[in-house]
Amino acid sequence: MKRYDFKIMADYYQFYLADDEVEPDIPEDVTDEDVQARLKVASHIMVVYPVRNMPVPVAVEFHDSEPVTDAAAWDHIAECSLEVPSGRIVIAGCTDYLPDCARLETAPATYRARVHYGALGKLSTDGLDGDDHYLITFWPAPARELQVTKRYVEPGA
Repeated sequence: MKRYDFKIMADYYQFYLADDEVEPDIPEDVTDEDVQARLKVASHIMVVYPVRNMPVPVAVEFHDSEPVTDAAAWDHIAECSLEVPSGRIVIAGCTDYLPDCARLETAPATYRARVHYGALGKLSTDGLDGDDHYLITFWPAPARELQVTKRYVEPGA
């Protein structure tokens, strides 16, 4: 397993993981369903929707096979597939200068990505501070539709 830890600026409540060479367009057709899933996927790109519009801690792991997830340890879990023909994934906030963003080396393949969202309900009242954190695990797998395997419901919703 390879692990990388980042602090990503989640401007406009989003950050991206995408193939580095394809340079896909960022999806603009965001639906209520995407926001509720907290994840959107398009060709060669995935958009993660965190709960803060601030720098957020994000860990990314690469596994040889599907990892075991302790669902009880997370508030929300969603999965999607990501094609990475270049073998490099760029991770970026939406206002980051792309050439300066981190690149994650991996084998060219189609990956399943599981996005884990933790401590979503531990935000300050102004929404600027919190303990929210995110883990994205990748493993080689055939493409499948996006699915939410555990859904977080906002308090009072």
